[in-house]
Amino acid sequence: MNRLISTYNWQHKNWPSFDYNTEVVSEITPMISNYIGEMSGIMQSLTDKDQTETLIRLITTEAISTSAIEGEILNKQDLMSSIKNNLGVNTKAESVKDKKAKAIAELMISVRNEYSNKLTITSIKKWHKLLFLNSQAINAGKWRSGKEPMQVVSGRIGKEIVHFEAPPSERVAKEMKLFTEWYNAYKITDNMTNAIVKSAITHLYFESIHPFEDGNGRIGRAIAEKCFSQSLGRPVYLSLSSIIERNKKQYYLALKEAQGSLHINNWIVYFANIILQSQKEAIRTAQFALKKIIFLNNHALNLNEREQKVVNKMLEAGWDGFEGGMTAKKYMKITKSSKATATRDLQHLTELGVFNSKGNGRNIHYELTI
Repeated sequence: MNRLISTYNWQHKNWPSFDYNTEVVSEITPMISNYIGEMSGIMQSLTDKDQTETLIRLITTEAISTSAIEGEILNKQDLMSSIKNNLGVNTKAESVKDKKAKAIAELMISVRNEYSNKLTITSIKKWHKLLFLNSQAINAGKWRSGKEPMQVVSGRIGKEIVHFEAPPSERVAKEMKLFTEWYNAYKITDNMTNAIVKSAITHLYFESIHPFEDGNGRIGRAIAEKCFSQSLGRPVYLSLSSIIERNKKQYYLALKEAQGSLHINNWIVYFANIILQSQKEAIRTAQFALKKIIFLNNHALNLNEREQKVVNKMLEAGWDGFEGGMTAKKYMKITKSSKATATRDLQHLTELGVFNSKGNGRNIHYELTI
């Protein structure tokens, strides 16, 4: 195998004393602060119900994205049901068939609920156990073991390229003890700047140890989000993974560079931008919730029961929009109505300004004007 890095960060004599300058985020820090303030203002303008719905959407996005980074596809409906169950939204628990969706939802809620707690070996192992509770192939809640090196590898068999190799398994327990001690001893002075820097280092530090045989990315990103919320003293609405997942190649390149040295200014800048973009996305989600309230207030009284059902179904899709738009065929299926009724209702919704029609003939479909 060929190694792309001659010496990994944990092999340096000064490990784990990272070298960085907090000034590298001096320009981005006020932008993140402004976005967090804007998000807080929007959330306060929402009803409790819509605040909860926004939170569910953000956690769902994070759970889907953090799993997608690792190549796993989750059932979105099962995921949302599990999140609602864990948040106590449902008076009666909804059935969840996708065990992976159930596991990641429990992890997300547990980490969020415990954002203010000290980070401990017990809590990290507990979260890993939650993630792999239903897996027979993974030693859930156990550090990796064995003599085989833990490597991040690409390329064909026989021509593999090693991007990173983590510390040997026998070092993991000691490294994780030092990691949690560092985390809990890191004092936040300049609130936002240090919150950004600490979260960036937390993720890099954890991923460099790679303590588990699987699930390191998902646990590491969850801990980074906990770190950011804990540093600011309140749960922050963000989904780091949704931004990372859009450009996984850039994420792995930034991680690989940072894991080859103790000089991590570039990594901190990269991670700060991930936080910034994540806040923008959170605001967009919250703004949709606000627009939805106004939209329904303007139109609800003019809609019949079938129309209300379809509009609510489309609004559930969020600002991404209802995939493929609404068609007469979909309308008939959702409302169990005839083609004539569906056509009449769709025309009525268009006349009211609820729908915009797109395309012609058989290709015609409708989108919400929101």
